[in-house]
Amino acid sequence: MTPEPNVWPALRYDDAPAGREADGMTPEPNVWPALRYDDAPAAIRFLVDVLGFTEALVVPEGDLVAHAELRWPEGGAVMLGSVRPPDGVHDTMKPGTAAVYVVSDRVDEVHERVQAAGAEITAALTDTEYGSHTFSLRDPEGNAWTIGTYRGAA
Repeated sequence: MTPEPNVWPALRYDDAPAGREADGMTPEPNVWPALRYDDAPAAIRFLVDVLGFTEALVVPEGDLVAHAELRWPEGGAVMLGSVRPPDGVHDTMKPGTAAVYVVSDRVDEVHERVQAAGAEITAALTDTEYGSHTFSLRDPEGNAWTIGTYRGAA
């Protein structure tokens, strides 16, 4: 007999309380990956122009970005900012050490933009055994991004 895994009690999507909706269709994100960049303004341009995020909020601080929120048009978002002096909270977040998975129904379009931009593709466009159409890349500071159709177990 295999013991049950020791996991936090699962909450299925259909049992979850409804999230706020920004556009009447897409729930507001409640989990926010957070990234730090040496050149946050350039990272924002890459994430917007190449991957397809939209700027929701950018708080400049001189040449730095104190805080930014970028929305994914198909739902979800990320927070990012410039590398800061050690503060006991964010100083452990080094540029190029994050990995983010982004769900998209437009994987091929994103892949074409990434190729056209000359970004490093780390895993070729493929169809997986679990049903995802996917590829992976690195942003200009080395963070790993995977774009795929897999929405997680339901």
